[in-house]
Order: sequence, then C-alpha cells, then structure tokens
Amino acid sequence: MIHEKIIIESEKKDQPEACMMTYFWEESQELYPGQVRPVILICPGGAYRMTSDREAEAVAVKFMSMGYHTAVLRYSVAPAVYPTALHQLAKAVSILRNRSAQWLIDPEKIIVMGFSAGGHLAASLGTFWNKGEITEALKLRAEEIRPNGMILCYPVISSGQFGHEESFRNLLGERYGELKEKMSLENQVDQDTPRTFLWHTFEDTTVLPENSLSFVRAMVKNGNPVEYHLFPEGIHGIGLGNELTANPNGRGIVRACEEWSSLCEKWLNREFPWWNPEDQK
Repeated sequence: MIHEKIIIESEKKDQPEACMMTYFWEESQELYPGQVRPVILICPGGAYRMTSDREAEAVAVKFMSMGYHTAVLRYSVAPAVYPTALHQLAKAVSILRNRSAQWLIDPEKIIVMGFSAGGHLAASLGTFWNKGEITEALKLRAEEIRPNGMILCYPVISSGQFGHEESFRNLLGERYGELKEKMSLENQVDQDTPRTFLWHTFEDTTVLPENSLSFVRAMVKNGNPVEYHLFPEGIHGIGLGNELTANPNGRGIVRACEEWSSLCEKWLNREFPWWNPEDQK
C-alpha cells in the first residue's frame, strides 16, 4: 500500500494547510500488472468544526478492500471560512489527476465522497467546479478539478428550512447572511453535476433527510443519474454503521443501514469499475 501524507498548500501564507492521506494499491506484477484504478477522495464530516475520525481511515480501508484507491482529506475548519476548504478539495483533486500516471489512477474516475458537512464540501465541488470562481482563484482549468462522481453520506445540503445552521455558520462566518442562499446546494445543481450515490437515514434529527431529498430532486430535474437510499433507522454520523466506526458504548452500530457500503460498491462497480470490463469477456 502507498500510504503518504500529501500537504495541500494554501494560496496565501496566512491561510492554514490541509493534508491528504493516501491509501493506494501498489502495482503488482502478479495481480493486474499496470492496472490503473479509480480513486475515492473522502471528506469526513464535523459541522465544519472538525474532521471526524469516524468517517476517515476505516472508510478508506473499507473501500480500498473493494479494489479502489482511496484518500482522506483533512481540510481546514472554523475559524477558517469559505472558500478555504473548497479550494483545498479542488487542489487535492487536481493533484490526484495530475499525478495519476505516478499513482496508477484513472484520471477519468475520480470520485469525491463526503459525510455530513464533508458531504456539503464534496457536493460544493460537484456543483461549483464549472462555474469559474475556483479555477480563477487557483489558476487551474475546470477539467483539472472536476469530480467524475460523488458519494454523499447523510450530507448537509440546504441552508433553508431544513438546514443544519451550525455547519453554515462555521463555514461562512461573518458572511453567513450574504452567502447562505448561494451555499444551499440544491440551488446549484446543473447538467454538469456528476452522477451521484446518496444515502441518509429517516431517524436523522441532526441533518434532516430533507437535505438529501432536495439534492435528489435537483438531480432528477436536471437529468443527472442519481441512486438514493433512505434507511428506516439510524442516528446521524454513523460512518460505516458497524463496530469499526462505533463508539466504545456501541453508539453508531446500526444493522439496518450497515448495507450502505455494499450497495455503494455495486454502484461503483457499475459506474466506475476498477477493472477493465472488456478483460472479463
């Protein structure tokens, strides 16, 4: 395994750095020599106040075991404000794409995954990559920062009636009133928003399931492929839903939605297979 810490430098000296931890398959002459693989870049949640361990390494290792390269982005949180974290994610995607030959990454299969506020961050890149603001600020081309797919796990989406106010206040700081509507991402979906796998739980009282429903409706309205699962049980922030991401007291073990990762694997295998389907014929 190629396990490296990649520093994501800020464009200004007074801004904080982020880091990306890689969990990449090493090339094997015995197993699929020269095999390029999709990469899943994971953004943990934490209300833009922290990045949760519950949604980081265990998730990366789980999806690596499915045959995918993975990486975890530890992005900047409050007191850092928008667009700091979004710029860090865009830079991370550009690094993965520009160094794809070195790491045997398929540059057309870069998927961003996010949990809770990390889901808002991932969806922000998915909806803003083509609108010019990020590329102008970072001096990058839109195609360098474009995610090819998204996996959104109980994401913060809306800043309206069903919004998670703490996340938006941490993200926007003093510009909360000015940018609140802009950062309600159901309003930013267009025909260039990438195909998405999305799941939520009916019992989530922290980030209400109306958040994901609003994004699904916007995706359907724009003719974008989306797969959505709403599980009947489960509190907010359960990660994988099993012992790997649970608290010592068992909080976070929810068998009713533990299957989400298996459903996501099936989606990935259809939309972004890590092997060449032609080789299987």
